[in-house]
Amino acid sequence: MKTKRFVISFIFISTAIIFIAKLFYIQVINESYKLSAENNTLRHITVYPSRGLVVDRNGKIIVANKSSYDLKVVTRSTGVFDTAEFCRLTNIPEEELKLKFKKNKYSYKPVLLKKQIYAEEYAEIAENLYKYPGFFVEKRSLREYPYPVAANILGYLGEVNVEDLRRDSYYQSGDYTGKSGIEKVYEKDLRGKKGTEIYLVDVFGRIQEPYKNGKFNSPAVAGRRLTSSVDIELQKFGEFLMQNKTGSIVAIEPSTGEILALVTSPTYDPNLFTGKKLKENYKKIEQSRNKPLFNRALRSMYPPGSTFKTVNALIAMQKGLITEKTIFITDGYDAGTHIVKDHVSGLITFKKSLMLSSNAYYCHVFKRIISDKNFENYADAYNSWTDYVKSFGLGVKLGTDLDFEKQGVIYSSNYFDRYYGKGRWNYNTVISLAIGQGELGFTPLQTANLAAVLANRGYYITPHIIKKIEGKEIDERLKKKHFAKVDAKYFEPVVDAMEAVVTGGTAVSAYVPGLDICGKTGTVQNPHGKNHSVFIAFAPKNNPKIAVSVYVENAGYGSMWAAPIASLIIEKYLTNSISREWLVKRISEAVLINNK
Repeated sequence: MKTKRFVISFIFISTAIIFIAKLFYIQVINESYKLSAENNTLRHITVYPSRGLVVDRNGKIIVANKSSYDLKVVTRSTGVFDTAEFCRLTNIPEEELKLKFKKNKYSYKPVLLKKQIYAEEYAEIAENLYKYPGFFVEKRSLREYPYPVAANILGYLGEVNVEDLRRDSYYQSGDYTGKSGIEKVYEKDLRGKKGTEIYLVDVFGRIQEPYKNGKFNSPAVAGRRLTSSVDIELQKFGEFLMQNKTGSIVAIEPSTGEILALVTSPTYDPNLFTGKKLKENYKKIEQSRNKPLFNRALRSMYPPGSTFKTVNALIAMQKGLITEKTIFITDGYDAGTHIVKDHVSGLITFKKSLMLSSNAYYCHVFKRIISDKNFENYADAYNSWTDYVKSFGLGVKLGTDLDFEKQGVIYSSNYFDRYYGKGRWNYNTVISLAIGQGELGFTPLQTANLAAVLANRGYYITPHIIKKIEGKEIDERLKKKHFAKVDAKYFEPVVDAMEAVVTGGTAVSAYVPGLDICGKTGTVQNPHGKNHSVFIAFAPKNNPKIAVSVYVENAGYGSMWAAPIASLIIEKYLTNSISREWLVKRISEAVLINNK
């Protein structure tokens, strides 16, 4: 019995000791509980970090910050004040102010009265704010763009929505986040980390002093600085050339996959999407007939046209179906139901087939690919061909670090089985694929990447727009090499022919002495109007520094517009100068935009 009493007494005494120790810890040692209890006499002010800057590949700032201020009030802490005078000072409508007070009467929670107050307006407010207890400001930073270009690359900031708040606890209502482009993809690097400052306030809501001398404050941490791969001067030049045109220019450094320029036209000034008029400007641009918000470089899908002949040539050589010595004698190609016309006739060598862009030659090449005796049927040979095409980064997502990239279109044999019936189609049924027409659709980014594959003689590195992040490495996937299913040795005759395209073939308009440009023209059939002008190129021939694709919608032959535009981009990048100002004038002043 004594043992039982002892055990019970021990339990009671132990419990009492634990409670006393816990109370001592809460009330004496751990000041965070005291801090919580004193919240009704403290004001927590969020310190917003400076958003990370973005610079181009040469260190020029292309995304900067400018200060703004949000005016807030704790309604419970305000006394009697001259409403009319306050509204005059802050440019807040009196009815709006009264409504805010009515909805948040006796609240300890700060209420936003006015956001994005710029420095010049803020100066007068700050000078007089001491007269109005309970009112205070929080410093914020907004974006500004020193160069009025690259809007679809850089993106823009907007207020967080319900989904943002649900997905990430970092945000509070009224915060800003990246909505597109670099601002969206690299949001977590750019946004930094918020800080907090805690102040003692008096009964009138006036700040007296930092609480505990700032012991519980936490500093804001600025966002990371990003170095873009873009050459902003090249980007600006590309947008200048593409004014009053619909289309795109994509330039890539073949050895790294770094995107040097990504032009989509029509475009807009990124500064329109900052500040108080963002919503108004967004609505106007969104409703524009020519869709400046649509990133044609990443989301438009066009047939590649005759630029695709380089791919079919390489696949056929890899399969042993042709060599660089293969000759076809022809005057067009008989596809059974129709004749594929050609502007080249007679004896056509391999080099001449690319140099002068023979359609018939590549119809014969494609026939050999789809009739390959190593396969039991046309469908299997066709599926093998699509695997080769995809290995060039065509018809697949490249995995770039920009958002909204389209995959492109290249169908499996099942598509044709469903459309024509299984076993009821052959090479002639899909002969348009021989010359890059028909059931194909690639983005300009993919065709620029094709130019990089040709420049590298068989591989590409994932195209990307950010080359360096302050304090960390870029994603490893952006450094990865992807190899086409064609041996490097087969690329040399194709590259030689592409050089001849520029020096004496269909793209002499792209020739620049000393730059050794290699290219291929394309004229893409457009069922909705005039053909699209297309060109891919890289330079110099050996140790290439730049690969380019150009699409100009409804502009006709590739040699007329796309080829000279690409040559100007290449010349600008390689020499930092232009030798043909007359050509710049002709192109920049041309109005080719389709307003129908």
